[in-house]
Amino acid sequence: MKTDPKKPAATPTDWGDVADWYDQLVGEAGSEYHREVVLPGTLRLLAAQKGDHVLDLACGQGVLCRLLAAKGIEATGVDAAAELIRLARSRAVSADAPTHFHVADAAHVPFLPDGGFSAAACVLAIQNMHPLGPVFTEVARVLKPAGKVVLVMMHPCFRGPKETEWGWDVAKTVQYRRVDRYLIPRKTPIVTHPGKDPGKYTWSFHKPIESYVKSLRNAGMLVDSIEEWPSHKKSTSGPRAAAENAAREEIPMFMAVRAVKIVNAEVRMQNADQEMPKQPP
Repeated sequence: MKTDPKKPAATPTDWGDVADWYDQLVGEAGSEYHREVVLPGTLRLLAAQKGDHVLDLACGQGVLCRLLAAKGIEATGVDAAAELIRLARSRAVSADAPTHFHVADAAHVPFLPDGGFSAAACVLAIQNMHPLGPVFTEVARVLKPAGKVVLVMMHPCFRGPKETEWGWDVAKTVQYRRVDRYLIPRKTPIVTHPGKDPGKYTWSFHKPIESYVKSLRNAGMLVDSIEEWPSHKKSTSGPRAAAENAAREEIPMFMAVRAVKIVNAEVRMQNADQEMPKQPP
């Protein structure tokens, strides 16, 4: 996020230190989870058409931008990691539509024009951003009226790092998801290169679902869709295979939120404030 020059710089939360490893993981078309679940769902919710211009915040090495360009959609990617942007530029070879990449913080993109984008996306990165307000304010500024933003994240209810885990109920022969904490926001260090350099880590900022909805509303955007996506993986052998598959189908791995920029947002938010019931004493 943008920092006050009078204050100490915040700990970076980008993935620049492990850019090469991340690039190998994602590759040209995305990791397995990207290909099977995340990217198809993101494209469907964006519903972008040929000739549209879409912004990809925290674009990484540009996998979503490449998919959009292949569909004739102009794409602009922004990421705080210069090394990832270098890799994105080196991979962006589609001639179907132009792609543009910029090194910048998602909360401070003054070089992007007001109302210049039909849609925006942030794929598996919003949990690395704090606070949300400045990010969503910039998104609302660059979207056209009625433009949409799609946020995809690890499900905040069931996939909180170090606070949720799988469990096995012997008596019921049921695999379940244990949740130790949920409502209180927190930040958690995440090792970015497991197995190779445990000293490299970034921060994940857990927030409950209501934080995303309220922050989007405060930026002048209305949530019109929330989807919960399970893992695509299947267990094919072992005594717990059926229970594992049932748990995967019932307990989502990802959550996607789509919000639309409200026309005359200030007026509508004032009306919403007046209509909201007062909290009980």
